[in-house]
Amino acid sequence: MSDPAQTATEEAALPGPHPGLTVAEVAERVSRGEVNDVPVRSSRSTAEIVRANVFTRFNAIIGVLFLIILVVGPIQDGLFGFVIVANTAIGIVQELRAKKTLDSLAVIGESKPTVRRDGVPTPLPTGEIVLGDLIELGPGDKCVVDGEVLEADGLEIDESLLTGEADPVLKQPGDKVMSGSFVVAGGGAFTATKVGREAYAAQLAEEASRFTLVHSELRTGISQILKYVTWMMVPTAVGLIISQLVVEKDDWKEAVRRMVAGIVPMVPEGLVLLTSVAFAIGVIRLGRKQCLVQELPAIEGLARVDVVCLDKTGTLTEGGMDVTALRVLPGSGTDEPFVRQVLGALGASDPRPNASLQAIIDAHPASPHWRCTAALPFSSARKYSGAALEGPDGESGTWLLGAPDVLLPAGDAVLTEIEDLNAQGLRVLLLARAGHALDDPHVTDGARPTALIVLEQRLRPDAGDTLRYFADQQVSAKVISGDNAVSVGAVAAKLGLPGAQEPVDARRLPAEREEMARVLEDGSVFGRVTPQQKRDMVAALQSRGHTVAMTGDGVNDVLALKDADIGVAMGSGSEATRAVAQIVLLNNSFATLPSVVAEGRRVIGNITRVATLFLTKTVYSVLLAVLVVCAQVPYPFLPRHLTLLSTLTIGVPAFFLALAPNKERAKPHFVRRVMRYSVPAGLIAGGATFAAYLLARHHYSGPGALDAETSAATLTLFLISMWVLAIIARPYTWWRIVLVAAMGAGFVIVLLTPWLQRFFALKLVGTTLPWAAVGIAALASLVLELTWRWVGRRFPA
Repeated sequence: MSDPAQTATEEAALPGPHPGLTVAEVAERVSRGEVNDVPVRSSRSTAEIVRANVFTRFNAIIGVLFLIILVVGPIQDGLFGFVIVANTAIGIVQELRAKKTLDSLAVIGESKPTVRRDGVPTPLPTGEIVLGDLIELGPGDKCVVDGEVLEADGLEIDESLLTGEADPVLKQPGDKVMSGSFVVAGGGAFTATKVGREAYAAQLAEEASRFTLVHSELRTGISQILKYVTWMMVPTAVGLIISQLVVEKDDWKEAVRRMVAGIVPMVPEGLVLLTSVAFAIGVIRLGRKQCLVQELPAIEGLARVDVVCLDKTGTLTEGGMDVTALRVLPGSGTDEPFVRQVLGALGASDPRPNASLQAIIDAHPASPHWRCTAALPFSSARKYSGAALEGPDGESGTWLLGAPDVLLPAGDAVLTEIEDLNAQGLRVLLLARAGHALDDPHVTDGARPTALIVLEQRLRPDAGDTLRYFADQQVSAKVISGDNAVSVGAVAAKLGLPGAQEPVDARRLPAEREEMARVLEDGSVFGRVTPQQKRDMVAALQSRGHTVAMTGDGVNDVLALKDADIGVAMGSGSEATRAVAQIVLLNNSFATLPSVVAEGRRVIGNITRVATLFLTKTVYSVLLAVLVVCAQVPYPFLPRHLTLLSTLTIGVPAFFLALAPNKERAKPHFVRRVMRYSVPAGLIAGGATFAAYLLARHHYSGPGALDAETSAATLTLFLISMWVLAIIARPYTWWRIVLVAAMGAGFVIVLLTPWLQRFFALKLVGTTLPWAAVGIAALASLVLELTWRWVGRRFPA
């Protein structure tokens, strides 16, 4: 019989967990600058925002033209310069507001790794980690710095985001870990060997920023349009300069003013700024709903999504579960009290239990008389966990806890009873006694079923409404889960998901991509899906031309989130999912997704509307310049006239229309959809305006004739532009009607107020030509309306 005192001494001599660095050692490393000081950039810097909004190609063009007007005068012909300043200022202010929102949300959503110092585990911001710190790891944790494993308990790390290798790597003490990888199973701790910019992931992401403008059809389309405009503008401007100098040879200042008036409206300068403002305000609006947009185009991308893949756990159901029943199986040779003790010991063997195991721990607390000698942590790929246990009476055994249809062979009688429970939406785990050691690859072979643990999942109260929203918006919802297919189908059916009554077991999915895509399009609920299958399913849907969004919160969702067009992570999910997702729902509410979709549709639909306004102006400006060059007549407008027209028919209304509600589903081919309306509208407006101008030139003569001709042409162009605005503002609401009416009233005020008449050089002379101008504008508007409708039927979006 051993001596108790000697036993106590031996146990005290056993090495315990490493205490980590001391406070003094941390202070020393901080003084040496050995700190993980990589800046977390969730948005562009203030300087970058100012540069992006001020130093643009079109601001440079407008700036030069403004300086020319300052030289030749008068100042009212340089009003377009002040408009550019105002628009640029609005863009900067709104983006700075968005930056503030984005940065604050990024801080809220930033996870804090657990660092062991003086033997005490403490969550710390990543920027406070120093060289040599001991960082604890558990399922879902991301390695924030490079290091070397010191402790490992079934530690499996996924390095796919760095190496492309999808299979998790089992780590042992002494193995290297790279920043950017994440834990998929087990736990442990590692010592930081490289921090700050020396870490592997930091070197890869040195120039990366979350505030990106890539993969955006809207941005790409606008850039393409502006490129076309530039190529049209250069030769037209050259021809206009030459013609005006020839026509106005006795007054070179007047020629320069008319030349500038012809060039300025060709530049759709407000379109880029308005797009930035719309995106920025979208970020602010979503930020108020605790939605972190890590990449701005994600707002647009989710609006284009036609398939959304949902992970059941944490998305349709809440994270917590409750044990509703424990059924000891006949012939197991055990009784319920013994099974409860085994379950308690299994729960105690895992330092980082998942939701299912936590429910078991809550229902069956651990007994101090049981000891775990080996453990196999849960893995979503295996779908079971295990432990080698020793009981108080000296009995030892290896136990497995996991999915019944994985632990048992097909056709086992126990599975029939489980199917009935799954059909009720209940989750069932099997406790089985293994016939092999945990490290045996065939540990599940011959497992003897002992008991069933019945779990009930908590449905999210808002999940049903969200699914109905997607159905109304023609967005297909696919529930993809690692759980039993029948159980998942029952949960989805409770929420009213169409097709949930016919769930598909992913183990029977065809491996060939085309066949898999066909099954995915037909079905809506898929169970027993492995992490690699989730990735394959996303790729199969994308191969059919679908824009796919993937939601999830667990490490098993990371690969699919990364490959999906839009990845959406829950704020309470693992850090790995938040790192690869474009959108993070910090409030963990699936019901926030409709707000993101609606915001994206608002941005895309409204920018498409206002882009038509801007480009109509560009088209009629180019046409007028060409006609003026060919006819060798003075350009009909001064810069102040077009500034007035642009403000009333484009600038002010575009700002309100860009921020208005818009639930229209996002459609592809942005450039084609904008140009199919703006080109004919611009040609009709330019042709009718030039016709009214030529008619006025034949009607008026003598001093002041040019001013009268300009006024008639301005009236014509204003009325036609107002009709374009009236078309763009449809469908009408009270505020849209007020907006259009207010713009018309503004022009009337200018025509009726003497000092404004003088300021804008506008005065209608007589009644014949003004009414003729109204008639030409009315006829052009009728042609415009008919053309608009014909284009809509002939070239549907």
